[in-house]
Formats: sequence, structure tokens, C-alpha cells
Amino acid sequence: MYNKILIPLDGSKRAEAVLPHVEEMAKRYDAGAIFLLVDELQVMLGWDEVVDLSKCREDFNQRQRKAESYLAQHQKKFREKGIKTDVYVVHGPVVKSICSAAEEMDVDIIVMASHGLSGLPRTFYGSVTAGVLQKIDRPLLIIRTRRIQ
Repeated sequence: MYNKILIPLDGSKRAEAVLPHVEEMAKRYDAGAIFLLVDELQVMLGWDEVVDLSKCREDFNQRQRKAESYLAQHQKKFREKGIKTDVYVVHGPVVKSICSAAEEMDVDIIVMASHGLSGLPRTFYGSVTAGVLQKIDRPLLIIRTRRIQ
């Protein structure tokens, strides 16, 4: 039924709360897990500031290494349990990046937490999970994680 499971993570315990569910699904269906972290570049400049490209590049590379290391930890844990895994760090708007990755990788299901880094309920712009739910064309399993700190 499920061969590829996409798990968007953001570094929060709330997002990671889906991992036991993913582990069970992967074992039950002999499915592979794909861990995805979206790095959304946000540059805020004051009206009189100048962009320092070398600093931007250094910050970008540091965030990339940190994201890869974070995902590699989860990949290692799943592989030790015999679950095939891949990791990807992508850059761009979070909802669009998750939906694009799901389509490009032809995943069978996306498993997400109901709340991520902020833990806040839907805000003016809407939550990432709500955005994915509105745009995606494949199954989406949402694990409620509001009470996890």
C-alpha cells in the first residue's frame, strides 16, 4: 500500500513526534522513509543596510550542514531498525517545497505533525500542515502534537 513515506521535519520535538508512527508504518508495509527539511531563506534588511554576500553564503552553508547533520541522526536510527531511508534538504517556501518534493519523489503518503516549531495554532498566514493539506494530491497523515513541548 505504501512504498515511500515523506516526513517533513523542522527540528522540533513536535515534528519528531510522528517518528514512532512512521516507524510502525514503514515496518508494516516494508516502506522507505524520506526525511525532508525545508530551509526557508529569510533576509530582512533595514533601509540603509547592504547585503554581505560572503556572510550570506557562510550562513547558508552553516544552515545546510546543520540540517544535513540533524537529518542524518534520524536516518541512522531508522537504518539501524532495518528501514530504508533517504534525506533531503531543500530551499524555498515551506508548503510549496513539501508539495513539490512529494510529487517529484512520487511518495505514497506524507506524515506530518499538526504543529511544528512554533507550536501555535493556525495563524493569519495558516499553518504549514494546513497549507499542505489544501495543496497536496496524495494521502496526508496528520499526527496531533499540540501538547508536546
